[in-house]
Amino acid sequence: MKKDTHPDTYRTVVFTDISCDYSFISKSCAPTKETVAWEDGKEYPHIKLEISSESHPFFTGKMKFVDTAGRIDKFNKKFKNFGIKKGATGEGAAAE
Repeated sequence: MKKDTHPDTYRTVVFTDISCDYSFISKSCAPTKETVAWEDGKEYPHIKLEISSESHPFFTGKMKFVDTAGRIDKFNKKFKNFGIKKGATGEGAAAE
C-alpha cells in the first residue's frame, strides 16, 4: 500500500440526514465549520446529508421523492436553452 495516501485528520463527526431528521455519529475527515451538541453533551463537528440509509429507498423499501432546494427547477432553468443556437430565428434554425 502506498504511504501518505490517506488523511491523518480523522475525527468524530455528527451526520444529520435533513430529509428525515436522523442523526448518527461516525469518524470522518470531511471539512465543516458547523458544530452540534451530541447526546453525551460534547460538541462535535456537524455535517448535513440529503440522504442516508434511514431515508434511501433501497434500505427503507419505500419510494420517497425528495426535492431539496428545488433541484429539478434549477436544472430545468440551467439547461432550458440547451441545443438552441444563438442568433438563430425561425423553425429550422435549431435543426441545422
